[in-house]
Amino acid sequence: MSKFLKGTMILLAAGLVTRVLGFINRIVIARFIGEEGVGLYMMAFPTMILVVTITQLGLPVAISKNVAEAEARGDTAKIKKILVVSLATTISLSIVFTPALILLAPLLSETLFTDNRTHLPLIAIAPIVPIIAVSSVIRGYFQGRQNMKPAAYSQVIEQVVRISLIALMTKAFLPYGIEYAAAGAMLAAVIGELASLLYLMTTFKLKKKFRVRKQFFKFVSSGKSTFNELMTVALPTTGSRMIGSVAWFFEPIVVAQSLSLAGVAAAAATKQYGALTGFAMPLLMLPSFITYSLSTSLVPAISEANSQNNMRLIEYRLQQTLRFAFITGGLAVVVLYVLSDQLMEVMYGSPRGSHFIKLMAPFFLFYYYQGPLQATLQALNLARAAMTNSLIGAIVKTAVIFLLASQPAFGINGVAMGILTGTVLVTMLHFATVLKAISFTFFVRDYLKTFIAMVLSGVVGFWMLRDILASDMNTALRVILVSIAITVVYIILLLIFKLIKKNELIRIPGIGKMISKLAFK
Repeated sequence: MSKFLKGTMILLAAGLVTRVLGFINRIVIARFIGEEGVGLYMMAFPTMILVVTITQLGLPVAISKNVAEAEARGDTAKIKKILVVSLATTISLSIVFTPALILLAPLLSETLFTDNRTHLPLIAIAPIVPIIAVSSVIRGYFQGRQNMKPAAYSQVIEQVVRISLIALMTKAFLPYGIEYAAAGAMLAAVIGELASLLYLMTTFKLKKKFRVRKQFFKFVSSGKSTFNELMTVALPTTGSRMIGSVAWFFEPIVVAQSLSLAGVAAAAATKQYGALTGFAMPLLMLPSFITYSLSTSLVPAISEANSQNNMRLIEYRLQQTLRFAFITGGLAVVVLYVLSDQLMEVMYGSPRGSHFIKLMAPFFLFYYYQGPLQATLQALNLARAAMTNSLIGAIVKTAVIFLLASQPAFGINGVAMGILTGTVLVTMLHFATVLKAISFTFFVRDYLKTFIAMVLSGVVGFWMLRDILASDMNTALRVILVSIAITVVYIILLLIFKLIKKNELIRIPGIGKMISKLAFK
C-alpha cells in the first residue's frame, strides 16, 4: 500500500473516532448548558480560531510540503532547519497575540458581540493559542514525512481528555451562571490540547533523527532562506485561512447585529445562533473528517509528484480523492436529510435546529469537495489563487448574511443561506482554478449514477420511517435501523453501478479482501 493510502486510512480511522468523541463532547455541553450556553461558546470560539490562524501563519501546510520535498532528497539538515525556524516563528507570535486576546476580551464581548457574557469564555480559551501553535508545527513535520499516526493519535487523546473533563467542569461552574459554564467548557478544551501536545512532543523526541535544541539559535539566525521558502507557501495559505477565520470572527458579530435589526433580542439571537452553529452545523460537518484526512495526505503526496513533474499521478490522486469525497459525502447527505428530526432529538433532546439540516444538507456536497481542492492548490504552489477565491467567498457570504438575516422574513435562516452561498462559491472557484493548472477528466456519468443512488436510498429511508417502523418505537433504535437500511441500499447501488472497484476494496486494511470477494462474486 502506498504512503498516501496508508496515511489516509490512519487519518480516516482517527478522524472517525475523533468525530464520534467530538459529538459526545457536544452532546454533553448541550445537555448541561443548553442552546444559550452553546451560543456563548460558539460566539467566542471563532475569535480563538482567528488568533490561532495568525499565530500559525500558515506554517503547518508549508512545513508538510517542504519536509516532504526535503525527505525525497534525503536532506536531514534542511528538515531540521525547517522545524527550528517554524518553532521560533510560532512561539514568538504566541507571545504577542495571547496577551492581546486577553486584553481585548472586554471590548469584543461588550461592543461587538452585543452580549457581555462572552467575556469569560474568551479569557478561558486564550491559553490554548501557544499550545496549538507548537503542536501544529510538530504535526506538520510528521505529515511531511507521511507519518500520520502521531497526528491521528494526538487528536484522539485531545478528545478523550476533553470529554473526561467537560461534564465535570461545566457542572462545577454552572451554579455561578451560564457564562461560567461556557468558560468551563473552554478550559476543558485547553487541557485536552495540552495533553495532545505532550504526546506529540514525546513521540517526536523518540522518533526524531536530530537534536532540535542543539545549535537552535544558530539555525534560526541562518534560516532566512528557509523562512522565505516557508513563507512562499505559508503566506498565501495563511491568507486563505485568515480570510476564513476573519469571516468566521465577524460572522457572530454580523449575525447579532443583523438579527437585532430584524427585531430579535440579544438572548434570543444567541440561542438561535447556538442552534445553527452548535447543533446543526456539527452534524453537517461530520463527514468532513473524511475530506480532512484526504486533504492532509494529499498535500505531501501531490507535492512529491509535482516535484517529479508527474502530472498523471497528480490527476490520479485528485480523481481518487474527489470520487471518494463525493461517494461518502453523498451517503452522509441522505442520512442527515432523512433523519434530521430524529438525530437532533437523540443527540440534543430537542428537534430544534433540524430545519437547518434539511435546508443546508443537499448543498454541503460542495463543502466536502472544498478541502481536497484547496489542498491540491496549495501543493501546486497556487495557494495565492486559493486565498483570492476564499476572499471572494467570504465577502459574498458576509454580505448575504447581513442582507437576509436583517429581514424579519428570513431571520436566522438568512444566516444559513449566507453560509451556503459562500461555501458553494468558493468550491466552484477552487475547481475552476484547478482545471486551469492540470488536465482533468470529469466523469459526468459516474456523478449521475451517484445522484441516482442517493435518491433511491433516500426514498427507502423515508419509506421505512413512514410505513415500516412504528412511530412509538424508541427514537435511537429508529435512527440506527434507518441508517443501516440507507447505507446498505446505497452501497449495493454503488456496486451495481460499478462506482466502487474491486482493487479499491482490496486495499482496505484487514477486511478488504473478504469484502471484495463477497461484493464481486
